[in-house]
Amino acid sequence: MEIIYSLIGATGTVIGIVITYLTFVRNRDKSIRKEAEQHGVISTQLNSISKGIDDIRVDMKVHERQMSSMNEQLIRVDESTKSAHKRIDKLEGKK
Repeated sequence: MEIIYSLIGATGTVIGIVITYLTFVRNRDKSIRKEAEQHGVISTQLNSISKGIDDIRVDMKVHERQMSSMNEQLIRVDESTKSAHKRIDKLEGKK
């Protein structure tokens, strides 16, 4: 009878070890999947941020070109105004 109890106890112990191992493997796989998913999300967010920065750089270059063009126009207008003032001053001096 003691042998039967010993076999039942040993069988229960083996079954417990097997269940514990299978649970460990299952949880490890879930952990790996979860980490891979988080890595994918972070990678996607970084790519999105990088694309946004690239778009901002392009917009800044376009804005710089527009400002340069406006500065050139302002310089021409300023020179024209100075020239007009000189002509007006000459006309007033002749009268």
